[in-house]
Amino acid sequence: MTDVGPSNDKTKATGTVCSRMNVLADARELAAEGPVCDACLGRAFADRSHGLTNAERGRSLRIAAALADDDPYESTDPAECWVCEGLCDEFDAWAERCAEAVDGVEFDTYQVGTRTPPLLDENERLLREAAGLDPDAGEAFNSEFNREVGKRIGPRTDTTVDFGRPDVQFTLDIDADAVEVDVHSAFVYGRYRKLERDIPQTEWPCNACDGSGYVGSQSCEKCGGTGYLYEDSVEELTAPIVRDVMDGTDATFHGAGREDVDARMLGTGRPFVIEVFEPRRRRVDTRRLTGDIDAFAEGRVEVDNLGLATYDAVERVKGLDASKRYRAEVAFGEPIDEDDFAAAVAALNGATVEQYTPQRVDHRRANLTRTREVYEATGELVDPRHATVEIHGAGGLYIKELVSGDEGRTNPSLAGLLGVDAEVTALDVVGVYGEDESFEDEAYFREESTGDDDTDEPEAEATGDGADAADD
Repeated sequence: MTDVGPSNDKTKATGTVCSRMNVLADARELAAEGPVCDACLGRAFADRSHGLTNAERGRSLRIAAALADDDPYESTDPAECWVCEGLCDEFDAWAERCAEAVDGVEFDTYQVGTRTPPLLDENERLLREAAGLDPDAGEAFNSEFNREVGKRIGPRTDTTVDFGRPDVQFTLDIDADAVEVDVHSAFVYGRYRKLERDIPQTEWPCNACDGSGYVGSQSCEKCGGTGYLYEDSVEELTAPIVRDVMDGTDATFHGAGREDVDARMLGTGRPFVIEVFEPRRRRVDTRRLTGDIDAFAEGRVEVDNLGLATYDAVERVKGLDASKRYRAEVAFGEPIDEDDFAAAVAALNGATVEQYTPQRVDHRRANLTRTREVYEATGELVDPRHATVEIHGAGGLYIKELVSGDEGRTNPSLAGLLGVDAEVTALDVVGVYGEDESFEDEAYFREESTGDDDTDEPEAEATGDGADAADD
């Protein structure tokens, strides 16, 4: 057998030398294209020898070429560079401008982007073309500018780079000589209890005046000129406080479903996230914030489990499969027997219910039949014509129709099983639970809540834990 080992080693060595010589040859070609600073020279070879800045890489190539050619070493002042026109000497200046632009803004993470002038991009192309290199060889200018300015911002602001969803986005517009700052939203998670009826979850614009308060030149009679059908909402009693404490420009309320306007939300409370736009403060005391909201709401709404949340918490609150527990006061059209009532409630316990779109919501819901599960049903007959029932059901189960039957659209129903008219006269939601997992997952919090020591989701009292993303 022929031993080819030495030949392979020699071939590898020869290839390495050739490769090294090609790099130096290319560097000489680039440097010969007029004054080119170390960073612009090194940037064309950015894919080689990691751990160096482009300026270090370019300087090393000049030194290596000078040694190989036995020529004097000469550096190039970045201010004389025709490629970047001195920009590679301005990393510190731009970083300082970024830090000044966010003076007074609390943030922990940031990211940097650069709008490169078309002329500079063209200079980069011409440099590589003249040396016979690929137009995309090495690294683009904006990539280096992002990195070099970015790594100088952190020490100046005591923050870190985040390439996902940072608190602050800096955009360096070189042509406009401007630093643009986008302060991303902050998020606060919690649960609210609505202690009074006839309060919607979010603002409810008047449909007679389209929220303007006027019909023609006259004040709208339906809303009294306010533009809203209800004086208060859960959103208006909570979001403005969070916005003011975080010194933001605006705020939006995101809820895990919503209860009917005439229903109270008690018990566990309903999960929500308040998004604050352009906040100047992020490190807020959620315990104090809880007290501020409760004091402002004056007993109409209260909150707990407040915690600083991540951007992803909004999607989680709005999209997590969930169930609800209700307590309803029911009135019957005629007296019923206690045994018949008990049998009807037992029939609903664990039942699979088919509900065609209820008449009260068919103007905003698609007309179709939905199948929902009743996890648990209990009840107590107060007198022959009145009862209290408690239902724990899957998300999207319409409780009022489960009681009334909705003229045969819901089957089975309490009214249908009893053979009498039945109507919900008062409805409370007393539990909202994640179906398969808790809403209060630490992965969706920026830090532990300071508002309450116990941020665990209340356990459901029956099989099929879980809140709904449709109207209750």
